[in-house]
Parts: sequence; C-alpha cells; structure tokens
Amino acid sequence: MSSRARFTADETRERILTVAEEHFRRVGYAKTAIADLANELGMSSANVYRFFPSKSAICEEIARRMLDQCHGLLRDIIADRTASAEDRLARMTMTLHRFNKAQFFDERRLYDMVEAAMTESWPVIKAHLDTLVALFAEVIREGMAAGEFIVRDPIEAATCFKQCHVSVFHPTLIAHCAFDEDLDEQTARLTRFAIRALKA
Repeated sequence: MSSRARFTADETRERILTVAEEHFRRVGYAKTAIADLANELGMSSANVYRFFPSKSAICEEIARRMLDQCHGLLRDIIADRTASAEDRLARMTMTLHRFNKAQFFDERRLYDMVEAAMTESWPVIKAHLDTLVALFAEVIREGMAAGEFIVRDPIEAATCFKQCHVSVFHPTLIAHCAFDEDLDEQTARLTRFAIRALKA
C-alpha cells in the first residue's frame, strides 16, 4: 500500500494555492512556472493542470482571495451605523489606500501578481472594481437618505468617488509616488474634496 497521503480534490486545490502563494512571495510571480509548483507539491505538471488550466488561473484565485480580504475590511466599516456616511467614506478610502500600500511594501513580490492581473484585465480585477463601486454606493445611498449628500444617482457618484482616488488606490501609482509625498495626507485631501462634491 502506498504511504503517500491521499487528498480530496478540494484539498489538492487548496494545496496548490498554498504552495503557489508561498512561491510567489519567495520567488516572484514572473519567475514561477507550473513545473516549479508541481515539483514542490510532489506531483506532475499535468496533475496541476487538472485543477487550474494555467498559471494565470492560479494567480487569479490568489488575487481574488487577497482582494476579498480588503472587501471584508470595508464591509466592517459600512456596518458601523453609529458613524455618519461621511465618516465611513473617509475611513473606507484610508483603509483601502493603506491596504494597497501595505501589500506593495510588505508583500511586493506577491503584489506583482495583482499588478499583472490589472495589466492582463483578468475578470477578478473587474469584479474588484465593481465591488468597490457597490460598497461606496451603499454608503452614499445611506448618506442621501440621511440628508448628508445631494446626488441623484448613487452609482454614478460612487464611480466618480472611486475614480477621484485612483492615484492612491492603484498599486503602480502608489509605487511611483510613495517616496515623493505623504500619501495618507493625499488620500485624506482627495476624500475631503470628493465628499464636498457629494454635498454640493
């Protein structure tokens, strides 16, 4: 009888993702091949392809999980109904900025993968951006109901609100500007400007 542990399909899928994420952190996304992952897992490349059709598919799933962590932080802020819509929006933008900045500095090799996803327009990135708009719109809608904001279309307002912050949300732009100015202060300044627009 073989001494090799037997894993279910779900367990094998999770093992692949765990090993891939660790490898991306240690070596980098661009330098990792499916063969490298297969070797660490003790399986053939063909077996890895049974669960993920490409390296991009593995990266997309890891990126989705990373971005879901961010969405969870934002939803926690939204759930604090003791705070005004204005205060929650300000906390959301700063939280999103700091999450992205921390990933860039602390997990630079892993974040290369997210940047690649943005460049290749993987569906997970579009879903992330759509989720951000929906979360901002939820708070803006509540602000409209409370008389804080005067806008007609919360989705349009949320889209513009997100776009206003692109320089402090996008990892590549954060990288270019990180050493030139206080990005936390820039984020706060952009948010004050955008919130004034919501009240106009």
